[in-house]
Amino acid sequence: MAGPSTVLEDGSMLSRLDQTFLKLERFMALISGVAVFSLMVLAVVSVGGRNMFNAPLPGYVDWIEQVMPLIAFMGISYVMREGGHIRMDIVIGNLRGRAMWLAELVSVVLVLLLMLALVWGSWSHFDRSFDFNAPWWSRDSSIDISIPIWPAKLLVPVSFSILCLRLVLQIWGYGRAFVLGLENPVAVPLVQGAAEQAAAEADQLDGQG
Repeated sequence: MAGPSTVLEDGSMLSRLDQTFLKLERFMALISGVAVFSLMVLAVVSVGGRNMFNAPLPGYVDWIEQVMPLIAFMGISYVMREGGHIRMDIVIGNLRGRAMWLAELVSVVLVLLLMLALVWGSWSHFDRSFDFNAPWWSRDSSIDISIPIWPAKLLVPVSFSILCLRLVLQIWGYGRAFVLGLENPVAVPLVQGAAEQAAAEADQLDGQG
């Protein structure tokens, strides 16, 4: 069950961009969820075919290779927007005001630098696999049924690039909060204590009841 969002909204340009970009992130997260479901279906078909007809799904492992990037990468920007990635809040959770926003700003800038390097590296990996002159535009393919691998490789730099755009929005949000000394900035996930998280989850359950 997804927890309630801690990202605030207002009528500013930053918030409007955040909401517009969120639609894309939610769509990509939906694709990731559908990919998880598709793996369950593939497993049922493969195991059922093996047990009932002695004929498992051809290229089962190959299809898993194609679907795994959808699961692993398509939802990372949405999770970043909601502050759902694993992080250490021991230091930042004890900061307040401009000190906290500066710490968040520095951490997001470092993450952006890392992701830009990963975009460059993953694009190079895709480029080595893609070839317009080759059959199915592919220089390599899966081992069993020869599925072109370049679509799965392309998903990685695309997903990382979208994450980079989200990080730029968060840098804007944290920078704005630091400069203006805001208490509750928009377009960034706010840090919640354990009691606040429990209260928010309780409110969400009450709303579903």
